[in-house]
Amino acid sequence: MATFFMPLLPVLFLCLLHTAISCPASDRAALLDFKAGLSEPYLGIFTSWTGTDCCTNWYGVNCDPTNGRVADITLRGESEDPILVRSGRMSGLMSGKLSSSICKLDRLTNLVVADWKQITGPLPDCITTSLPMLRILDLPGNRLTGQIPSSIGKLSHLTVLNLADNQLTGKIPASLTAMSDLKHLDLTNNCLSDSIPSDFGNLKMLSRALLARNQLSGSIPSSIGNMNRLADLDLGGNKLSGSIPSNLGSMPVLSSLYLDDNKLSGNIPATLLQSKGLGMLNLSRNALSGEIPDVFDSKSYFMVLDLSYNKLSGHVPHSLTSAAYVGHLDLSHNHLCGTIPTGSPYDHLEATSLAGNACLCGFPLSKCE
Repeated sequence: MATFFMPLLPVLFLCLLHTAISCPASDRAALLDFKAGLSEPYLGIFTSWTGTDCCTNWYGVNCDPTNGRVADITLRGESEDPILVRSGRMSGLMSGKLSSSICKLDRLTNLVVADWKQITGPLPDCITTSLPMLRILDLPGNRLTGQIPSSIGKLSHLTVLNLADNQLTGKIPASLTAMSDLKHLDLTNNCLSDSIPSDFGNLKMLSRALLARNQLSGSIPSSIGNMNRLADLDLGGNKLSGSIPSNLGSMPVLSSLYLDDNKLSGNIPATLLQSKGLGMLNLSRNALSGEIPDVFDSKSYFMVLDLSYNKLSGHVPHSLTSAAYVGHLDLSHNHLCGTIPTGSPYDHLEATSLAGNACLCGFPLSKCE
């Protein structure tokens, strides 16, 4: 009997596997409702969304092989995908709105609808309450409007939240700081206002926080200085005021800090210029005052150091000549005075890097009297 049934086992297994990975009718219906809210006239990506099994050959759709439920939707308008290459287009174009039917896919872990230029309307509120397994929410480069749902913090497993380059308004929800698994946050280039939550530093796993080019106001929360995994912080192009928290310079892995084009005042914390990991620092176009801390040494390494368009006074820091490396340096349009030190990096600067300082002299500016 054993020899009779053994050859049938692989066939039975394949039949069972095929049954397991066929998507349920409810997931297929939700996807078709989602598709109905969108229009993509050039690439024809939705022409593949036919047949009864949405787990097989539906462009951008992937299913969990153990249960056949839709787990991943990835639709990128700018990529190196062959469908874009074959079309001869540099990017796709999609219009319409994100249907709330997406919330019926309650086993979804990744939702990527990126860089389609003309998708409008709000982010469905139900995403935050009906998709408990979501780990990646990646919706940049559209025209989404409205507010970030106040219940966004309920997405407790989210590791990536990217809503950059949209037209979102309102404040950063207070609940966002409860997302303990969040590693990448990008809200760049929206119309977000009000202050950054004071407990922003609770996002202990965060490695990138990109909030540039919004209308954020208030002060920079000092709790950010307690984020031990944060490597990139970009708050440029907002309306932030007050002083720069000195503990930002003590963050162990911070490598880039952009605070340019705000309304920050007070002195530059010496800890920022003493940081040995911070290689890109842009504090330009603020109202910073006082002297530039003369605290550089042989371990200082800056690819970018931009302090231009402030109200800094005193001498150009001489200790910068001992730095291991300084790439782009801009101290222009301040109130610096005295003789420019000789040696690197000053001896290879363009005059524009030091221009706009009324009583500064020496190479590359005019000779001292």
